[in-house]
Order: sequence, then C-alpha cells, then structure tokens
Amino acid sequence: MPEPKVFQMEFSVQSSDLDEMNHVNNVNYLQWIQDVAKGHWEQEAKQEWLDQYAWVALSHHIEYKKPSFLGDKLKAMTHVHEFSGPKSHRLVRIVNADTEQLIVQSSSWWCMVDKESGRPIRVPDEMANLY
Repeated sequence: MPEPKVFQMEFSVQSSDLDEMNHVNNVNYLQWIQDVAKGHWEQEAKQEWLDQYAWVALSHHIEYKKPSFLGDKLKAMTHVHEFSGPKSHRLVRIVNADTEQLIVQSSSWWCMVDKESGRPIRVPDEMANLY
C-alpha cells in the first residue's frame, strides 16, 4: 500500500464541549474522530463515490492521554492504515496545536456500504490508492 495521506483539521474547545470537571467530555472526542474521518473522506473522494457510498463505524478504540480545556486549540490528524475488502482501518491522533502534546489517539474500523442497498461493498483499488 502506498504511503498514507494524512488529513488534518483544527478547532478550539468550546464551553459546550466541557463536562462537570471542566475538561473536554470523552463523547466529544468520539465526535471529533468521526468529523475528521468524514472530512478526509469528503475532501479526497470523487463525487460519484460520495453519491454511491457511505461509511459505517464497526468499532472504535480510544485512548485518552491528557485532558483538554476551554479555549485549547486542538489539531486532529487521520490516515487510513489499511483496507481489507469493504473495511478500512483508520487511525486518528488529536494533539494540542500549541504544544503538540498527544491528547487522544484512536483506532477505528469502518465499513463501506452501498447507499442504495445498504450492503457492504469492497473498496475499489483506485479508492484505496487515493488514500
């Protein structure tokens, strides 16, 4: 498989992201993991792929390394580690954009499905090579 293309996005922690301990709630990290994966897909995919296919999550393993707080600038980076049939294994790292300290890392398996039938469909080589 060719060298993976890393996609990244930056955002700041908002008050709505905080829990009762005044740090980012773990549920928000999962949302950001999904957001960066979707952003990567939408940026690289051909329009015909966007029209025909969707991705569904099969599993997420998330490791929380350090807390984030209101106003922190975060950077989420992702790439596809491997493709296998209809599945992709995606890695995400979220770091503090100012200090580069690792906040969260995740490993997720996604399954590509045909939007019309809802059935899994093998990832075409052309698509795998693009990512």
